[in-house]
Amino acid sequence: MVIKDIYSVSEAAEILDKNPETLRRWDNEGKLKAVREPMSNYRVYKKEQLQIFPEFKRFFEKLDEGNFIKPIKDYSVLELFAGAGGLAIGLEKAGLKCKALNEIDKWACQTLHENRPNWNVFEGDIKNFDFSHFKNEVDVVTGGFPCQAFSYAGKKLGLKDARGTLFYEFARVVQEVQPKICIGENVRGLLNHDEGRTLEGMISILDEIGYNVVSPVEVLKAIHYNVPQKRERLILVAVRKDIDVEYHYPKPFSEIYTLKDALKKGKLFDKDVPKSKGSTYPDHKKRVLDLVPPKGYWRDLPLDIQKEYMQKSFYLGGGKTGMARRIGWDEPCLTLTCSPAQKQTERCHPDETRPFTVREYARIQTFPDEWKFEGSVSQQYKQIGNAVPVNLAKEIGYSVISFLNKVELHQLKVKGEQALYA
Repeated sequence: MVIKDIYSVSEAAEILDKNPETLRRWDNEGKLKAVREPMSNYRVYKKEQLQIFPEFKRFFEKLDEGNFIKPIKDYSVLELFAGAGGLAIGLEKAGLKCKALNEIDKWACQTLHENRPNWNVFEGDIKNFDFSHFKNEVDVVTGGFPCQAFSYAGKKLGLKDARGTLFYEFARVVQEVQPKICIGENVRGLLNHDEGRTLEGMISILDEIGYNVVSPVEVLKAIHYNVPQKRERLILVAVRKDIDVEYHYPKPFSEIYTLKDALKKGKLFDKDVPKSKGSTYPDHKKRVLDLVPPKGYWRDLPLDIQKEYMQKSFYLGGGKTGMARRIGWDEPCLTLTCSPAQKQTERCHPDETRPFTVREYARIQTFPDEWKFEGSVSQQYKQIGNAVPVNLAKEIGYSVISFLNKVELHQLKVKGEQALYA
C-alpha cells in the first residue's frame, strides 16, 4: 500500500490495526466519520482523517524500511529470455550471483557481453539448449517468457500441451534444473489472456513438474519500487513442492519518483542524465506536439487538429491518453515502448518537442549510466523498452534472498535435529 488521498474501510483498518467492523461502528457513532463515495455510496476515509492517528505514521515508516537483506550464502540464478539485462542487473544489485543467461536477440547478447564479459551467455534459441547440467547448481530460474495461448488437450493442461510456446521452454528448463524457486515475469494482460485460461494452464503445468505457484499472482507497479515510470509487470512465483517455506512479494515504497528524479541530479541519480543519441519526430508530428503543454495530450489540441491527427481513433471509445502525450517533470513517465516515435504511444520530452533519448530512456528504466547498449539507436530503444526496470528487479531480488535465507536456515535446523538424535 502507498500513501494516497483516499482509503477504503479495509485499507484504513489495516493501517490503524483495527477490525473493519470497529471503523464502521466509529462511523455510525460519529467518532471517525467516513465519507460516502458519490457513485457507489461506499465508505472511504480521507488521508487527513487518518493522519491524526500515530498508527498512520508508524505504518508507512515500516513500509519504507524497504526490502534490503543480505544473503547468508552465495545464491545463483539462471536467467532465460534475458534481454539487455534489466532483471539480471537488479538481481545482481540485490546480491544474487548470475550463473548463466540465455537470449536469442544478437544485439541484446552483445549488450550483455559488453557490460559483463564474465557472464556465461547462451546465445540463440532456447529450444536448442539443454540446461540439465545446472541441476543442483542453481537456486533460482527466472524468465520473461511471452504471453501465448495454449491448445487444450483436456481439462487439466500438461507440459506436453504447451509445446511450441516459450512458456513450455521455460517450464522445461525449470524441470531440468530443479531450482528452489522460479520466477516468470510478463505483462499485466496475462491475468485475463484467453479469459484467464492461459495463466491457469501455466499454474497447472508448474504443478505437474513439482512446483506450487504463490497465490495470488501479483502485478507489481514499478512506481512503488523506486522507478519513475507507470509500468506494471505480472510476477509469477513458484516454489518447489519439497520446500516448506513461504515466499512473500517485496513490500512497496510510499514515495513516488517523477521524470525530474529520472533525468536530473537528485535521490535516484547523482548527476544529470548524460547526453546521447535519440529519435526525432517527423515534421507533421512535431507541429502537432508543439501545441501540447507538459502533462497534456491530444485533447489539449484544437478540435480540427484533434480530428486530423487522431483520424479514426478520434471516434472510438476510451481516453487514449497516450496519444500526442507530453510528459510533465513532476509526474512519473508513462510506460516506455520499444519505439519512441510511433503513433498512439508518444512520450514527448517536457521542454523540447522530441522523444526521450537513449540515455533518458535508460534512466526512466533505472539502468545505471555505465550500462551500454549495442546496436543501432532503434535496437537500443527496443532493448530498453523491453526490459524489467532495474530497481523493481532489485526489490524482487531482495524478496528472493529473504526466501532463500529462510530455506537455508530451515535446512540447517533440520540437519541439527537429525544430528542430535543420531
